[in-house]
Amino acid sequence: MAKKAKSDYLIQSVGRALDLLEAFSAKEGDLGVTELARKLKLHKNNVFRLLATLETRGYVEQDKETERYRLGAKVYEIAAVFLQHLDLRRQARPHLEALAAKSGETAYLAILDRASAVYVDMVECEQAVRVAPRLGRRFPAVATAAGRALLAFLPRERQEEAVAGQAESATIMDHLARVAGDGFAVDQEECEPGVVAVAAPIRDLGKRVLGAVECGAPAFRWTLDRVRGELAPLVVGAASQIEAGR
Repeated sequence: MAKKAKSDYLIQSVGRALDLLEAFSAKEGDLGVTELARKLKLHKNNVFRLLATLETRGYVEQDKETERYRLGAKVYEIAAVFLQHLDLRRQARPHLEALAAKSGETAYLAILDRASAVYVDMVECEQAVRVAPRLGRRFPAVATAAGRALLAFLPRERQEEAVAGQAESATIMDHLARVAGDGFAVDQEECEPGVVAVAAPIRDLGKRVLGAVECGAPAFRWTLDRVRGELAPLVVGAASQIEAGR
């Protein structure tokens, strides 16, 4: 019997509730019903029902004066549980600090969420001009050094899922194979103009990918040769120390 696709099991109402929660952001911390209806392309009555359910459970709350909604305490409780259990973040922190000090550039930690690289910790350098992605920001994994370092050491099936729909999926798969051979990934202004980066995976004893260490810098300070010859060894070394738990 053919295996059902995951999409066959999706519950539309749950998806809409999650879409509503994801509509809030750092720039749009509070939203009205009309704004949410427009963003979600739903009728206001449907948005009211979703908000009522989420408010009852503590996932959103309403400002009684403005009648606008914002994320509720329950969201932060769940986020706190996630961060509390993210031992990798605590373990990596001193090594990120050391990497930032040695390289003179910003060091950060990323994890893989489906087909996205998400930055969960960062140590900024003291340079006047520096790279500093917002924590929690996500990028397509195939577009970043950290994402490629994460993907390159996954089983091929997981890689294919992540690159599905990409215009040059075969080329991306070839690139991931090279990253696996090198032990690190380089981003030469491909994700963001003017920014170069190098990343290496962090794996457990069973070689399961846990995250990636990345070091990013303005392109005018680093040639590709220097990125590969000087920055990459520092990043790979930091990842190895995190793996060893030192």
